[in-house]
Formats: sequence, structure tokens, C-alpha cells
Amino acid sequence: MVHAVPPPADFLLATSRATPPWHPPGARATPTGARRGCPLVVRRAVNAASALLVAGCATFSPDGGRGDLERLAAERIGPTARALDVAAQDEAARRAFVDARLAQALTPDTAVEVALVQQPGLQAKLAELGIAEADLVQTGRLRNPMFVYSNKRGGGIVDIERALMINVASLVTMPLALDLEKQRFEQAKLVAASEVVESAAAVRRAWVRAVAAQERLAYDEQVLASAEAAGELARRLAEAGNLSPLARMREQAFRADAAAGLARARHDALAGRERLARLLGQPDADARLKLPARLPDPPAAPLVSAVVEQAAMDRRLDVQVAKADTEAVARALGLTRATRFVNVLEVGYANTSTTGEARQNGYEIEVELPLFDFGDAKLARAEARYRQALARTADVALAARAEVREAYSAYRTSWELAKLYRDEVVPLRKRISEEMLLRYNGMLSSVFELLADARVQAASVAAAIEANRDYWLAENELQLALAGRSSPALAAASRAAARPAESAGGH
Repeated sequence: MVHAVPPPADFLLATSRATPPWHPPGARATPTGARRGCPLVVRRAVNAASALLVAGCATFSPDGGRGDLERLAAERIGPTARALDVAAQDEAARRAFVDARLAQALTPDTAVEVALVQQPGLQAKLAELGIAEADLVQTGRLRNPMFVYSNKRGGGIVDIERALMINVASLVTMPLALDLEKQRFEQAKLVAASEVVESAAAVRRAWVRAVAAQERLAYDEQVLASAEAAGELARRLAEAGNLSPLARMREQAFRADAAAGLARARHDALAGRERLARLLGQPDADARLKLPARLPDPPAAPLVSAVVEQAAMDRRLDVQVAKADTEAVARALGLTRATRFVNVLEVGYANTSTTGEARQNGYEIEVELPLFDFGDAKLARAEARYRQALARTADVALAARAEVREAYSAYRTSWELAKLYRDEVVPLRKRISEEMLLRYNGMLSSVFELLADARVQAASVAAAIEANRDYWLAENELQLALAGRSSPALAAASRAAARPAESAGGH
């Protein structure tokens, strides 16, 4: 069972009136009366500056986080996630990769690979990963110093002032802000992996519908041909006086229904191909989009319910994103407390030159005085944001379990129906038709009974095609439920998680 992430000790302590001074993660409280000659803010600034001088400026990772993204996606959609590496290559490599797969009949896996390489919508979503890394690198770099120059002239006197200012507050809060941005970058990887899983599921869903629509179109063409032949036979029998007007009208109605069904099947087949082509990033559903003639049969045995639900709790990306969001907000809450009163603190060297006088050297300090805003509103907002993240995590976990159970029920029901049609209904209807034909040849049944049986058999085969389609759609939805759906609300929450850091020394 998945539980919401418990509040950290810092947050629990904050609810009490007698709260000891908060310390950032990794910082150690200084005993009362110890090191009074060195203020805590100054020591933190010196420590941060020393660490930054040793580590140097932050740089971008070699692959922009794509390696971790591919690993997360591969754990949920299989080897097809390797196509993400091809998507990062040049245009010629991508085109060769896509052409090799479009040259053969598309399978669900090859369709997903093509989509991961060239679907514009997915590439736009994956760009969020680069944005998150850029924020991380920017946070890990020192703010540029500010140079102030003033030149005043009057009465033959020239007064020149120079100052070089460094933002000390950003140095103090940089370790916390950097830790927060690292958490956001890891969270962005989870969100990007969720987008990949969602895109793969959409492609598989479109592939199943397109193949099923094509299979239904081929069968409806056969049904219409049979209905036209039956209608012609009914016309001749009626002209010979061997068929009543009512029976002939029934055959005419069956032929009209078959024609209407074929028209709908043609549109469904075209719409299915266009939908699949759009998800693959193809300009149109041209002749290059080759599909198999029919869907594969369902497996011999279904998945087990208990294994499915446990796997979902271990793998669902939306649950992991919600947890990461809560952790990021907890870190942002700590940063908000650290900068509650002192938000702007700048220290710098300054000198003044005046005509006829010696140059004056010294330093200059700028600090924001908390006279009107004591930071309590900002702190209250951060705490409310944290409580919101906790509630969202619990809600996501609860919805995840319910979604998995519902998806498994639909999966199991569709598997049983598809198996029933494949193993019993269609074979039985086929044997009945063969028996009816034998009876007709032996003059034991009339042509009307033979035609009526043909209509029933056509309906059974059409239902079997739909049952097989519904199974593969339900199987795809179950796999998506196991991996976790992408959530726009969670993605927005992840982008907003570290906003308090920007005003407290972030970049």
C-alpha cells in the first residue's frame, strides 16, 4: 500500500510555538555562546564561496538526462525506448531509422519506435527536460557581480564613486537552491518518462484500432458481395413466383444494411490510418503506412490480478512524480525559512575620488530591512503548498490503485469474451453453416433458411473482430495503468515546486 510521504521533522517542529532555529539540510546547529565572533550568515557565505571556488561553475550533463529517461521508459515500455537515443541524433540518422521500419508492415513496437523518433508533440514535451537542466546549471553558477560608477562635476570639483557589489544572500542560499533544482531535474525525468509511456500507449491504441478497422473493412466487403448475390437470387425467385414479396424485401434490407456497414467501415479504416499517421509524425497516411491484415489472437492465459496491482504500485510514474513533488516542496519550505527575513544582502568594495582630496577606500553593504514584511505570508504560503503536495500524493496513490483494479477488470472481461468468440462462437457458427449447406444440398432445408443463417454468421464474425480489438485495447490500457499516466496537474506542480527559491537567491 502506498502512503503519502510523511512530513519531515523540520515541518513538524515548525507547528510548535517553541521552535528552535531551523537549519538547512546538512547544516549543524552552533551551540549557544560558541563562536560569537563569527556571525552564522558570514560563516555560511564563506563556506559556500569556498565550495564554489573548488567545484567551479556548474555545467551541463553529457546527455542532458536522456540516459536516465531512456532507462525509466525502458522499464515500462521495453526495448522500444532505445529509439529515444536515435531521436537525439542528426536528421539523416533519424530518417534512415524511420524508413527502415516503414518499409515493412508495422507492428506495435515498430510503430512506437517511429513515434518516439519523429512525433513533434512528444519532442515538445521532452524539451521540458532540457529546461529543467538549464535551471539546474543556472542555479549552480555565481551571480555576476555588479559594478556601480558615479561621476559628478560642479564648481571645478569632480566627485567619482566606484563600487563592486557581490550578492552574499545568493551565496548563503546556493547550496539549498542547488539541492532543490537537482530534485526538480530528477522530477522532470519522471515527468518526461511518463510522457513517453503515455505516447507509446496512444500509438499502440491507434495501431490496434487501425488494424481492426482494416480487418473489418475487408470482411464487410465480403458481406456486401454475399448480400448482393443473395439479393439477385431473391429477385429471380420472386420473378418466378417462388418467393414472397416479404422475403424479397428482407433480402433487400439486408443488402442495404451491408452497404451502409461497408460505408462506415471505409471511413473508420481511413480515420484509423490518419490517426496512426499523425501519432507517428507522418504527414499523411500514404501507401508507406503498411499494416498487417488482422490483429493477433489473445494469449492463452491472462495476467494474474495480485501480481498486476503490486507491479503498479512499484512502477507507476505518477505516484513517483507526486512523491518527488512533495520532497521538492519540503526543500523549498526549508529555503523559505532560511531567507524569511534577509532576502537581499549585498557586500562590495567601494572607493570615492574627489578633486583635491585623497581617495577614500572602504566597503558598502546593502541589506533589505524587514520593517513592513516579516516574511510570515511567504512562510505560510510555503507551508500550505507543502500540505497541498501531501494531499495530492495521497490522492494520486488512491486513484492509482482504483485505476489498476478497473483496468484489470476490463482486461480480464475482454480476454474472456475474445476467447469465447474465438474458441466457441465462431467455430460453432461455422459448423452450423456447413450443416445448413449439407441440408440444403440434400433438399432438407430451403434457400431462405440458408440465407438467414448467412446473416447470423456475418454478425457473429463481426462481433468476434470487435471482441479481439477490445481485448488488445484493454491490454494496452492495463499496461498504461501499470506504468502510470502523465498528469498535467503534476507537471505544473513540479514546475512550481521551486518558485520560492528564485526569490530567495535562485537564478
